Amino acid sequence: MQVRIYKPAKTAMQSGTGNTREWVIEAEPSRKEIDPLMGWTSSRDTMNQVVLRFETREEAIAYAQKQGWMYSLAEPKTRAVRPRAYADNFAFTRIGQWTH
Repeated sequence: MQVRIYKPAKTAMQSGTGNTREWVIEAEPSRKEIDPLMGWTSSRDTMNQVVLRFETREEAIAYAQKQGWMYSLAEPKTRAVRPRAYADNFAFTRIGQWTH
């Protein structure tokens, strides 16, 4: 079985990094079938519903290797955070120009 190991990114609706600290193992999507009667899309593979979470990347890799799974590893992209004071939100340099 092929799985992906990655660290999830924060969603656009979040300002914090709450769900981005753990590493995740998810199965690669399998082939979908269309039900001839209802027309629904389905799959017989229940592993697509399983999401495993680990504290570290090494734990996730060790688990995948122990299960005999082939895996692809996606390294997280780091984001540079510039610390700013709260007062900077209201500062301006000239009339009509706000600093960002």
